[in-house]
Amino acid sequence: MSKKKLQQPVAKCTLQEILGVIGGKWSMSIIYALFTGKKRFSELERLIPNISTRMLVKELKNMEANGIVVRKVFATVPPTVEYTLTTKGEKLEPIINELYKWGVEYVG
Repeated sequence: MSKKKLQQPVAKCTLQEILGVIGGKWSMSIIYALFTGKKRFSELERLIPNISTRMLVKELKNMEANGIVVRKVFATVPPTVEYTLTTKGEKLEPIINELYKWGVEYVG
C-alpha cells in the first residue's frame, strides 16, 4: 500500500500569516476598540478588561509593525500617545463584526 503525499494548501500558509498579525489573544479587542476612532493608551487599557499593560504594549507594537495601527507621540509631559487604525486596519471592521455576530449566535 503506497502512501499519498498530501500537499499543503496555499491558503493555509496565508491563514497562518493572518493569524500572526491579528491572531493574538487581545488583538481583535484592541482593533474593535479603535473602530470608533483614536484612543490614548490609558483609554485602551480601560476599554479592554483584564489586559495587562505589558500585553497591551506587545500587541500594539505587533500591530504597528504589521501596518494595522499608527502610533502618534505628542511632546508633552508626561508623553501623550494616541493610536488609530490605518486604512488596512479599518478594512478589518466588517470581518471582525461578522466574527462577533457568529460568536453571539454559536459561542455565547
